[in-house]
Amino acid sequence: MTHSDYIHRLISEGEHVHQDFKFEISDARKIAKSISAFANTEGGRLLVGVKDNGKIAGVRSEEEIYMIEAAAQRYCQPPVDIHTYIYKVEGKDVLEAVIDESPQKPVYALDAEERKWAYVRIKDENILASPIHLNIWRHNRTEEKIVVTYTPHEQEVLKLLEQHQPITLNQCQRLSRMNRKQITSLLADFIRFGLVEEVFHDHTFYFRLKEHID
Repeated sequence: MTHSDYIHRLISEGEHVHQDFKFEISDARKIAKSISAFANTEGGRLLVGVKDNGKIAGVRSEEEIYMIEAAAQRYCQPPVDIHTYIYKVEGKDVLEAVIDESPQKPVYALDAEERKWAYVRIKDENILASPIHLNIWRHNRTEEKIVVTYTPHEQEVLKLLEQHQPITLNQCQRLSRMNRKQITSLLADFIRFGLVEEVFHDHTFYFRLKEHID
């Protein structure tokens, strides 16, 4: 397979959970969001020099390679190792930047005020991680064991999910009358235990009981 065939095959897939097109790199901080999202999800690639419609525009300057590296090393915490490759297609250079899934989640992207934000990749979008994601990553990092005791609080939340699903975090907090920290921790444990799943619809995270097939 030639370089041209390889890139055209990738472009034919369109943008998806593992792939994003970038016409150009003009802001390393914005690229840090994409790197954060891929690193916090299942990994993926950026194709630079490709328009949203799949047309090849080409990388205009080597500076764009340096900006991607700066995004990964300077504007991501912890820094992310990326792999970059240049392919000649239709007489133009296309840059492929491959980001592996991080073993150290969350990977944060720094904004202009140096504030840290973690992102996840859902379909073809970079979405700000929810408090549930952050809680799950924190527990996974410390390798704490999951213990679901089914106290009245746990039973009440499971009943709420059964009656009102899908339900948002705010709705679950209001109906359960639990504080934010308690309900966030509980839903995160339910997800880790395989009882509840998180779904994303209309730019909102919802929670519902997970269907089990015996």
